[in-house]
Amino acid sequence: MKFLISTTAVLTLLVRNGVAQNITSDTHFYGLSPSIPPALLPSGTTDSWAAAYSKATAFVAQLTQEEKNNLTYGQSTRNGCVGWIPAIERLGFHGLCLQDAGNGVRLADGVNAWDSGIHVGATWNRNLAYQRALHMGSEFRNKGVNIALGPVVGPIGRIAEGGRNWEGISNDPYLCGALAFETVRGIQENGVVTSVKHFIGNEQETNRNPSTNNQSQHVESVSSNIDDKTLHELYLWPFQDAVHAGSGNIMCSYNRINNSYACQNSKMLNGVLKDELGFQGFVVSDWGALHAGYAAAEAGLDMVMPNAATFWAKNLTASINNGTMAESILDNMATRIIATWYQFSQDSPDFPVPGVGLPKSLPAQHVFVDAKSPSSKQVLLDSAIEGHVLAKNTNGSLGLPLKSPKLVSLFGYDAVAARTNPSTAGPTSRSSQILNSTMTVAGGSGANNPSYISSPLDALSQRAWEDGTQLLWDVTNINSTAAVDAASDVCIVMLNAWATEGSDRPGVHDDYSDALVINIANQCNNTIVVIHNAGVRLVDQFIEHPNVTALIYAHLPGQDSGRALVSLLYGDSNPSGKLPYSVPTNESAYGDLLSPGQPEGIYYLFPQDDFSEGVYIDYRAFDHANITPRYEFGFGLSYTTFSYSSLSITPISGPSTAEYPVGKIVEGGQEDLWDVLFRVTASVTNTGDVDGAEVAQLYVGIPGGPAKQLRGFEKVDVEPGKSVEVSFDLTRRDLSSWDVGAQKWQLQRGQYGVFVGASSRMLLLVGSLSI
Repeated sequence: MKFLISTTAVLTLLVRNGVAQNITSDTHFYGLSPSIPPALLPSGTTDSWAAAYSKATAFVAQLTQEEKNNLTYGQSTRNGCVGWIPAIERLGFHGLCLQDAGNGVRLADGVNAWDSGIHVGATWNRNLAYQRALHMGSEFRNKGVNIALGPVVGPIGRIAEGGRNWEGISNDPYLCGALAFETVRGIQENGVVTSVKHFIGNEQETNRNPSTNNQSQHVESVSSNIDDKTLHELYLWPFQDAVHAGSGNIMCSYNRINNSYACQNSKMLNGVLKDELGFQGFVVSDWGALHAGYAAAEAGLDMVMPNAATFWAKNLTASINNGTMAESILDNMATRIIATWYQFSQDSPDFPVPGVGLPKSLPAQHVFVDAKSPSSKQVLLDSAIEGHVLAKNTNGSLGLPLKSPKLVSLFGYDAVAARTNPSTAGPTSRSSQILNSTMTVAGGSGANNPSYISSPLDALSQRAWEDGTQLLWDVTNINSTAAVDAASDVCIVMLNAWATEGSDRPGVHDDYSDALVINIANQCNNTIVVIHNAGVRLVDQFIEHPNVTALIYAHLPGQDSGRALVSLLYGDSNPSGKLPYSVPTNESAYGDLLSPGQPEGIYYLFPQDDFSEGVYIDYRAFDHANITPRYEFGFGLSYTTFSYSSLSITPISGPSTAEYPVGKIVEGGQEDLWDVLFRVTASVTNTGDVDGAEVAQLYVGIPGGPAKQLRGFEKVDVEPGKSVEVSFDLTRRDLSSWDVGAQKWQLQRGQYGVFVGASSRMLLLVGSLSI
């Protein structure tokens, strides 16, 4: 037992006479996750869910034990579905198709390649996130997908080198949760279920799965050891928003949580997700994440993917037949799955046949199903544009926007379109860049297939044709020897920072690419750097070079990449993106959170990762340690300027300010957590001479917590010389901290700092409120 937990002290607290204790005092880690009994079958938190459960109960009553079991046990493929639940045709159930991913339909033709999660985060635009999801969800539906495997809200970006950070939305739980809410809402309005992932604490790719080491010893997945307060205030927050939005599915992750595998962790699945958050749908495993038999079913897992015959399939029914598992557990699982099918009206005759547009193999003969909508074009482009962040700009005679250049020189390995579809392109191991290919998306199951790619070179060539400009380019990867035409008005250098599922990044900068920038900047007095980055990318080796006049973090914009970039470079669009993470000046700023944890010492076979920093990641950590970042969370420049004034903080009469919520459980938790207690307003004025959009941000200092935490944002278009009022509603949840003893959100008595401004460190208006 001592090898399964992180400290001997935790063992003493958690195990008495061999029995696990449900510790509710805030010892730093649970260490050993407590056992929670199976959650009761929901009766429905809304009228529609109640009706769905009534129908599902009647449906499941007609099934044989084998048919019920088959609902919980997925197949690996059918047509092009990455997961498949077989049909029960005698009752009109045509099966379920599960398909990747959070950024568009994967491994398919007739679909669009949408911008990735990190790019959505950089837009800071709720409505645009909703519109993107609405159109993307339509493509999933038209392809016959019942369950879209996204969005990603975990990892949240705790580890700077995390290989899947780009699939998530933001390192801040509030921003991540707010845009995940809109994503769930938009996709599910099509009748397609969202599978919000990965639940929970899945913050690194290193040791995410069990493995065999070079001594032929079995090594377990890494254990994310998270205390209860940190869990609720950081990692659970965006999942709570997704459940509140009505998500019908949650995907459990590969890692262990406090030494219990996520897909058999009863504290997380039964206790937190199904009981505390009132989750109405069903839980599916990540692919290959099951490591137990009936114990995982009792812990709250409802469906396994794929082909886990070693643990489930006939073994699950055998457990019922030999009396080790109650049949009511299987009934509960099957009913949750069928209730979700009814909730999203997938029993309707007009819902497409599952997998109808997903051929098993694209080269094989198949019927082409064009899932795209012409109305999606503008949303695709707007999303691509708004996720770019202008981080540096001289904004004078040099820099951006470009001012009728006669000769443009383009350099860098990121400028040209991929030679194969991005869903199959790119390095598969630890690598800093994807060479000789513009990066519209990163790697792994979150990659997507474009219907075309507008590359930077293609788009600049088109603009050169339109303007009569001379365009020169050298996009080979021999980066330190490229020569610049001395007559160049501007030199654009295209870099990328690659990441992929399955491995963590080798670093957050690379000398190879930085050398290219320095070489060009040494020859060109107007050098603009554009980075397609799948995570944080440091720039300090070149950013203060006097000839580097502008820097754009271009993130992962999808198939309209080049078209969006050129629109911004030439001022047809005004940059409005803001960083959804912080960029420090050096790797040392991250401390232990730079690289993934590695197994060591007596825990070599049972890797432990103690989340000892609590909620202090990203800007919270830099504030706490008094570290000044290069570019702070929420930062982004525009071609115009804005001022802030007229801060007002108004208590809202009506909602109770009792210490703890008292409301009934709805999807997401107690219903009065969303009561508005205060309204904050301010005025934003465009003090420049061009139209622009500003993201006004509200931060709150909760007594006893971090100095400030994001608790509101609003993106507004403002004409030159005009002012627009922004308004932020502060809910009970926004102003509460998690009380471990009470197991509830608790309003803190005292004075809260209130800050409004343009970024986490550019807070121009300061006030306070008292509770």
